[in-house]
Amino acid sequence: MTESRPKILIVDDERFYINVLVDLLKTDYCTAVAKNGRQALELAQIEPKPDLILLDILMPEMDGYTVCAELKKNIKTEDIPVIFLTVKSEIEDEIKGFELGAIDYITKPVSPPIVKARVKTHLALKQNAVFLRQQNALLEQRVQQRTEEICDTQDVAIYCLTSLAETRDNETGYHIRRTQNYVRALASQLKDHPQFKDELNDRYIALLYKSAPLHDIGKVGVPDSILQKPGALDAEEWTEMKKHSVYGKNAIERAETEFHHNSFLDVAKQIAYTHHEKWDGSGYPQGLQGDEIPIAGRLMAIADVYDALISKRVYKPAFSHQKAVEIITEGREVHFDPDVTDAFLVIKDEFEQIASRFKDVL
Repeated sequence: MTESRPKILIVDDERFYINVLVDLLKTDYCTAVAKNGRQALELAQIEPKPDLILLDILMPEMDGYTVCAELKKNIKTEDIPVIFLTVKSEIEDEIKGFELGAIDYITKPVSPPIVKARVKTHLALKQNAVFLRQQNALLEQRVQQRTEEICDTQDVAIYCLTSLAETRDNETGYHIRRTQNYVRALASQLKDHPQFKDELNDRYIALLYKSAPLHDIGKVGVPDSILQKPGALDAEEWTEMKKHSVYGKNAIERAETEFHHNSFLDVAKQIAYTHHEKWDGSGYPQGLQGDEIPIAGRLMAIADVYDALISKRVYKPAFSHQKAVEIITEGREVHFDPDVTDAFLVIKDEFEQIASRFKDVL
């Protein structure tokens, strides 16, 4: 039968005090005895481990201070409460004991009522501490589960929304998967770059990955006659098509107004609004130039263009990976941020792998 009573380890080199403490505590607790420090360290690790240790300070070979320090260094015994038993009553001695991790002092000769009261109190405190740790762990687990559920729901909603939008276009749902993975790969490559390391931390990269699918959400506002036109757009149609970046920004801003501003929506808005800007200022809708373009838009620009180049459209065949790399290289410092272009060239094989993994099913 398993002993259900709390276990007290008594550590003392004097038989008299051992007998006194055992007789005093044996009715309510399971007691174990160590007559020196090394024996105490061994017994403290035997299951079931002590719930509390009564530790004499003045012992030969290894004193109580040393034993306490060793107990607190060991992950197996660091949480066991230690009460010092001592004839020392100087303030400096007590301070030293508390600094080593002891929770209380009982002076010798011991008073039976004080011993019982201190032991009972500290066992109750330990039990409460264990209960609180368990409850906190359970609460953290539930919060984590709930957070994951919310994130999963958000991801599904984003994917469904963008997939629905793209059914009106000549692109596919795999375009979403490819471009968000391209963006994450580029951002990860640039995270240690001196120019980007302050912005491209792990949290921001995660936001980029989550937000990237919304880059063309504004196309829902473009007429089908333009989106699905099999040939080249005329000047008027192209002017209307370019408005999709503004439509996307406006839609996200309305969401911010209706609900609340957050980092995800902010990054999504930057991507939707600026991924058609060009490094030399010839892009749209604002004609931003160079560093005026948010990093989110600069990353999305290469991701979107690369995917458009390697994908078949009604108005063009699919280009090879090598041809797409050549075109993007030619666009360095014209269409694309030179640093982002250089990062793309370093990981161009990873882009090709992503394209293969999320290949369109025709």
